[in-house]
Amino acid sequence: MTDSWKSRAQNLRADTYALYLAYRDPRTPWYARLFAALVVGYAFSPVDLVPDFVPILGYLDDLVLVPLGVLLALRMIPSEVWAESRERAREAMTADRPVRWAAIVVIATWVLILGLLAAVLWRLVVR
Repeated sequence: MTDSWKSRAQNLRADTYALYLAYRDPRTPWYARLFAALVVGYAFSPVDLVPDFVPILGYLDDLVLVPLGVLLALRMIPSEVWAESRERAREAMTADRPVRWAAIVVIATWVLILGLLAAVLWRLVVR
């Protein structure tokens, strides 16, 4: 049973990376790009709707929302783009190449948002 869960988790990781690759493809419509960016951002974001330390529900949002987001994005992305992106993602996963760029972008975005928020709060407090 644990092998099945590991396999599903690996497939979800590959599909999330494939979604990131499809997001970067110019043949993907703008609305699909926007939705794909949201799903990938949520998947790699350290911030969740329900924090992970909440028993069961903390991980349940990741187990439900991310796969659901991938499925919805799949309906918006042209099938040839998805097939190519999925193949590239599978190759990257089997070659053991690091696929951390999406996570780096999301974390950098959160750092930027927190920095801007800190600057705004600083200006409010200093006045």
